[in-house]
Amino acid sequence: MHVKSGDTVIVISGKDKGKTGKVLKAMPKENRVIVEGVNIITKHVKPRGANQPGGRITKEAPIHASKVMFYCNNDKKGVRVGHKILDNGKKVRVCRTCGEVLDK
Repeated sequence: MHVKSGDTVIVISGKDKGKTGKVLKAMPKENRVIVEGVNIITKHVKPRGANQPGGRITKEAPIHASKVMFYCNNDKKGVRVGHKILDNGKKVRVCRTCGEVLDK
């Protein structure tokens, strides 16, 4: 996948188009990501004992990874991600527009 947990991304299509947020969880097998503050759903929960009350909770639902782009702080927009092999043999992700190394 082109994004990992902790990356800042921008949504490029759907009801939340234009929103930015941090990737909370990446699910490569399903090709989906959970982004903070994006695709909010309301879930009705039954009470489970005295310490867990029931009610309606709001939480983020997964969206398809193709609907998000990596958000570059230098360019202030969504960018494509490329790969590059460094001199020490490590493979890293790079920004296609500014060339900055994204992996630390």
